Amino acid sequence: MGTSEEPDVLAGQRFDMADAAPVLLDARMAVTSWTADAERLLGYPAAEVLGRYAAELLLPEDAARLPELAHHCRGNGGWVGLLTARHRTGLPMRVMVRVVPFVGGDGPARWVALVADLAGGPGWDMSRSVLERMSARSPVGIAIVDTDLRFVWSNAALQQFGGGPAQQRLGRRLADVQPGLDAETLEEQMRRVLESGEPVVGYEHVGRVRSAPHHETAHAMSFIRLEDDQGHPIGVYYTVLDVTESYRARRRLALLDRAGEHIGRSLDVMQTAQELADVAVPGLADFVTVDLLESVLRGAEPPSGPLGDTEVVPLRRAGHRSVREGVPEAVVGIGDVAAYLAGSPPIRSLATGASWREARLDPLAKEWATDLPGGRTASFLDLGLHTVMIVPIRARGTTLGVTTFFRRDRQDPFDEDDLNLAEEFVRRAALCVDNARRYTRERDAALVLQRNLLPHGFPEQGAVEVAACYRPADELTGLAGDWFDVIPLSGARVALVVGEVAGHGIDGAAAMGRLRAAVQTLADLDLPPEEVLAHLDDLVSRTAREEGAGADARTSGMQAMGASCLYVVYDPVSGRCTMAGAGHPAPAVVDPDGTVTFAELPPGPALGVGGLPFESLELSLAEGSVLALHTDGLIATPRTGRDPEAGRERLRRALEQRGRPLEGLCRTIVDDLVPTRPYDDVALLMARTRRLGAERVATWELSLDPAVVAEARKSATRQLGEWGLDDLAFTTELVVSELVTNAIRHACGPIRLRLITEQALICEVSDGGATAPHLRHPKTTDEGGRGLFLISQFTQRWGTRYTAEGKIIWAEQSLTEPPV
Repeated sequence: MGTSEEPDVLAGQRFDMADAAPVLLDARMAVTSWTADAERLLGYPAAEVLGRYAAELLLPEDAARLPELAHHCRGNGGWVGLLTARHRTGLPMRVMVRVVPFVGGDGPARWVALVADLAGGPGWDMSRSVLERMSARSPVGIAIVDTDLRFVWSNAALQQFGGGPAQQRLGRRLADVQPGLDAETLEEQMRRVLESGEPVVGYEHVGRVRSAPHHETAHAMSFIRLEDDQGHPIGVYYTVLDVTESYRARRRLALLDRAGEHIGRSLDVMQTAQELADVAVPGLADFVTVDLLESVLRGAEPPSGPLGDTEVVPLRRAGHRSVREGVPEAVVGIGDVAAYLAGSPPIRSLATGASWREARLDPLAKEWATDLPGGRTASFLDLGLHTVMIVPIRARGTTLGVTTFFRRDRQDPFDEDDLNLAEEFVRRAALCVDNARRYTRERDAALVLQRNLLPHGFPEQGAVEVAACYRPADELTGLAGDWFDVIPLSGARVALVVGEVAGHGIDGAAAMGRLRAAVQTLADLDLPPEEVLAHLDDLVSRTAREEGAGADARTSGMQAMGASCLYVVYDPVSGRCTMAGAGHPAPAVVDPDGTVTFAELPPGPALGVGGLPFESLELSLAEGSVLALHTDGLIATPRTGRDPEAGRERLRRALEQRGRPLEGLCRTIVDDLVPTRPYDDVALLMARTRRLGAERVATWELSLDPAVVAEARKSATRQLGEWGLDDLAFTTELVVSELVTNAIRHACGPIRLRLITEQALICEVSDGGATAPHLRHPKTTDEGGRGLFLISQFTQRWGTRYTAEGKIIWAEQSLTEPPV
């Protein structure tokens, strides 16, 4: 039976004129000419046909369409389509008809109908019963609904999708035959097709059917509008195909893709565990917990062997997620201990490394964890949980913890496919957790190393007020090759040190630690800055030679090659500052009035590369001046590159900020000049100078006459009385007596006695000799040689330093501890 769309469709079909019988029709569609071909085709002689309406030659179904077809011919200049004619024998006969206007004459419109027999044409002679048998055997569900969305026809395959056989559907709507189905959504698709005429193809509907209410199913559906010959909608034809397996496979792949995208974005164990829980909800489960062994969170190796004979095994809750806000199912908070009974399924999975699944939990069984907050207990019924999977978190042959999956709102139990999916993405997540664990271990070790390499705080000293800021380029480990130090020296002086080793990370930090230890050792010798750097240069060169040219370039000796260092000594008594540099930028000097200059430091070669000797620079600093020692990273930024002048200018402007505490100014400068993630390590050490007033220093010039020893003791005792340090008189007299006596006996030139009260009481005796004193351990029969031994026993520390005029022997006594 043709439709209004058939002329367009059939116009393209081949119409063999040789096989067509022409029939002439007038404007009323009455036969006015009948040919012999028409007689052979339909069996009617011309006498029986002429003058009759063409409708009388058709079956009633198509005869009723003739007025419509006549109207179509007049409006469109013809028509092509299929009709069922009545043969003279009474048998129906399927024919193709092409109606074209008759050209010629000026009278009323006339038409030529070309009629061709379709008997034997492939496909065209298929009866309705044939077509219905084809649709009945199709695995695709097919149905037709009218404009009220009531079923008028469906095939047998549709029954497998629920709703009963076809005869039970007739006259009923989708919601009537399949209660619980999301019929409203499907009918909305049908209405849209009815209104627009645009087909909907491949619409995927996910839901549950009554035959399997606990299992989610997916169907691919297509909706096409049916129209009558006038193009008016008469219903919707739709098909249904079960694509549940394809849907589940795509969902599994999507979940695995999401796991690969979202798990392991950080190297934090707790965050990685939380990401594992986040990925699984709601795609796989309604509530997920991730519990790890305590040692895993510390970065340590999980314990080998059995978990112990205790009744309770503690794990640490590292992450959980629920479809419900606030995670009401959780009885243990993140970071808290989840104490599981030794025989519970989570602990069995942890011990065996095997997954466990329970399709239906006993609703009255108690939750596996014990020692819940407040001593309460909870059953699975209380928590609303009905099905569970437990998957151990295993990586590289080691079990790190367990992941537990529950369902609450979704009623379908976990099946084997769900377990396989859970195991797959837990396996992927386990590698991320283990990587995070290993990183935690290495980072903690690196941080311990860094904490031991850098000063934890500044030592007590009164020469300068200090502040420092340190920012490594490697933000993950916090390790760098830059360092700084504040080292108290004899005579109330202080050494300020800033250095830089090429490279970052643990190798650079190890090389830095080696150099820092060497500088501290050299500082104890009280050498001038240029000599300290010369000895340090020799150490770096010798170490590099010992490790050999073929050694791994990452070893600390090779890393130290080309390192830089700035060594500054400040004397608060004289206000003199002496400095020397090895391939290091000169410090900035901020005068009390805010003027910023950069020290004209003689350039020195980097450590270990040889070249010019190291030279020192001596400055006189007013009290309140600020020294800013820094590494290259502070002035060499992406904006300035390695242009020292541009970097200095930026630093100059930053240092001109006045009226701020030194600590805050130091951090502000680094924040302003250095990006959050610097491409080079940065260290800034700032020191504001202090001066010791004349009232805290006493000096006496002594002759070489042994009689001055007694006078020196008396002068020292009187000075201690003025300072209120009478408790130290006995020890001080002993120190003065021994040091002055040794100077008179063994040295030459003028002798000077100086007392300084600062953080300690300092006693100094200087002379023009260059002979170093030696501490001896005299025998009981010796008559002398006990002077320095007694000084070492009665003072906090003592030593010798050399000057251009000779040497100074000094000793310090604590002002806070009781005298010995």
